[in-house]
Amino acid sequence: MNGYRPIKVLFLCYGNSCRSILAEALARYYWGAGAEVASAGLFPLGHITPHTLAALREEGVPTDGLYSKGLADVGLEDFDFLVNLTELKLDDLIYLSFRGKTLSCAVRDPFGEDLDSFRSTRNTLKKLIMEKLPGMIGKAIASKK
Repeated sequence: MNGYRPIKVLFLCYGNSCRSILAEALARYYWGAGAEVASAGLFPLGHITPHTLAALREEGVPTDGLYSKGLADVGLEDFDFLVNLTELKLDDLIYLSFRGKTLSCAVRDPFGEDLDSFRSTRNTLKKLIMEKLPGMIGKAIASKK
């Protein structure tokens, strides 16, 4: 063993039905084996909106295995980074067992809107994942471009 362990990143939003699911799928697709990625919601809806899946499929991003879940379902203490996609301050909402770093990257929520809104959010998240987050995490993440 060479001691290499992929960085573990969790994307968080309200319902884990739009933004964080989009981010999870995009990061898995573009970062490949450079990171282990998951998503969760503060108040998970229990389903993924059809526009979320459509916006991903338009980009050729796989949607297999995606599902809506909460923080209790993901083992928060195992993650190196939590990317907060909401505008909320998470200080009182995050478990004390989380020892990683929280990154605040508020992204507009398209929930309840048309497919164009989901496309816009997808594009914002793609830019975040491809350009901004690798620098914030401070570690090279293998990416497909």
